Parts: sequence; structure tokens; C-alpha cells
Amino acid sequence: MAPQNIYILGIESSCDDTAASVIHNGRILSNVIANQKIHEEYGGVVPELASRAHQQNIVPVVTQALKKANITKDQLHAIAFTRGPGLMGSLLVGTSFAKSLAYGLDIPLIDVNHMQGHILAHFIDEDGYNKPPFPFLAMTISGGHTQIVKVNHYFDMEVIGETIDDAVGEAFDKSGKILGLGYPAGPEMDKRAQLGNPKAYQFTKPKIDGLNFSFSGLKTGILYFIQNETKNNPNFIAENINDICASIQHTIIGILIDKLKLAVKETGIKHIAIGGGVSANSGIRKALKDGEQKFGWTTYVPKFEFTTDNAAMIAIVGYLKYLDGDFAEQNVAASARLKI
Repeated sequence: MAPQNIYILGIESSCDDTAASVIHNGRILSNVIANQKIHEEYGGVVPELASRAHQQNIVPVVTQALKKANITKDQLHAIAFTRGPGLMGSLLVGTSFAKSLAYGLDIPLIDVNHMQGHILAHFIDEDGYNKPPFPFLAMTISGGHTQIVKVNHYFDMEVIGETIDDAVGEAFDKSGKILGLGYPAGPEMDKRAQLGNPKAYQFTKPKIDGLNFSFSGLKTGILYFIQNETKNNPNFIAENINDICASIQHTIIGILIDKLKLAVKETGIKHIAIGGGVSANSGIRKALKDGEQKFGWTTYVPKFEFTTDNAAMIAIVGYLKYLDGDFAEQNVAASARLKI
């Protein structure tokens, strides 16, 4: 039986979003995110600018999260924060703030692995949402990560496949940049892909053994394809943008689904949970749902707000760790390359 009235504050600052969330016995009371629009001008996240923005945003974001949850800081039982992986400067802001707040309130400090947060977001209490049963396969796809993880229990996880170069989100963003789309390019490519023919152009899928991924070769292939076509027709991109986006997206989704099929075959596990910002892609969601009919698996996709970088996923991990009495010391340090 879980203790009653446990309030945990979660803080997320691994990249360019400053986020805070309050969870009460597994149910989210607030989930506040401050986005950093400045990076759009540079076509990618600038680490130094990100850490400075976190310093400006963290106090107002935490204040707003407490206000929306209708509690005071004195009602909190613990502070959970993202220890890593992520951008070191960004992580340091969240880590330092969490440590100071926990120390000042004399309550436990809980360090959270960002990647575990994406996976355990599925265990946030939401009306009408079925949580995946153990064991399940988690596919985490974002701007910085592409992993398939075998999840035996909350904190018993094994990475069975991951990217050896670019993450899937990078593949979308860098392909979009080649096409002249803004940053981040993923959402725009998804919109255009829905208007195009996914089989208009063929791109070669990288041949990588096992469950690992590679996207750098695909990105290079797309670059050469666009260069060749625009030599012959300078208006090629403008005239065929929807078909190009649809074909690129179709290829990327094919790579992800092929690896998932192999993971299901190798493990015998047919419960698939998806997380990370790229899981918002409509084509990926449709392919996973279609797989339920084709391959007999069951898919779990949390609410959109829990798939991108957010503090609710940090708060739920904090709550589960709190129930286990798994606390961090004040000398805990941020880690840019923290492993599951």
C-alpha cells in the first residue's frame, strides 16, 4: 500500500526546456515548461545560451508549478531532478537548484536518469490510459537518443539496441535543413509528409546488424540525392517538397519498425511502449498501430505532453524512487553521458 499524500517536485533541464512538475501519489497536478525559442535562429541548440536561459527560467517555472498544483513548497516530500544524460551546462543549473532547495527544505533529494524518465512516463496515473505490463520493450526516440530497452521492472532495464551515430530526431532535423526547412524540422516534415507520396523516391536503409541503428549514412544519401536533382532542376525541392518529406519519413519509419520487429522476435515480448519527442510523429504512431494488426503486438503511447522533454516524467520516477527510499546524497553530480 503506497503512503498517502506524497508530493514530489520534478525538475528537468537536460537540454533547452526548463520544466517543473508536481506529482501527488502518481497523479500529475502541474507540468510547466518554458521553451527557448532563441535556438531557432541558429538551427540547433546552443549549449551556452541554453544554460543561461535555464538560470533565468528555473525560479519562475518552479514557482508556477507549485502554484498550479495549489501547494506550498513546505508540503513537498522530496525534490527529483534530471542528473543526466544531457548538456552539461543545462544539467548543472537544474542539479544545483534541486540540491539547494532540498537542503533548504530539509527533504530528500532524488536523482533521475532522463532516459528512464521517458520510459517510466507510461506509469503516470491517467484516466483511461493502460500502463504496459512487465516485461515490455520501450523505444525511446528523440533529438538526442534512439534506443530499444527491455524493461523487466521499474528500475531493471537493459538497452538492447541504440544508435551508433545520429539519433532519429537528428536525422529528421538535418534532412529538413538540407531541404531549407526551419529548426526543428521534424514537425514540418511530418505535416508535409501527410500531403506527399511516401514511395516517390527510394532511399537506401543502412545495413546494421542486430538491434542497433545508424542514420548518418541515410542523411548523406539524402544530401547527395538533393544535390544531384537540383543540378538538373534548380526548383526540384520547391516543386516536390511534400513527396521528398514523405519519402524520407517513410524510410526512417521503416528503419524503426524493422528493428522493433527484430526485437519482438528475439525477446518474445509483444508489448511496445514508445517515448521521446519524435514519438509525436503521426507516421510513426500510425505504423505502430498498424503493427498491432500485422504483427500482433500491443502499443502504448502516452499523452503528447509526456513524450517530449518534460518534468512530469522526472516527477513519476521521483515518486517511484521515493517509495523505495532511494535517495541521493548532497554531493551527487550531474553526468552528461549517464547510462541507464
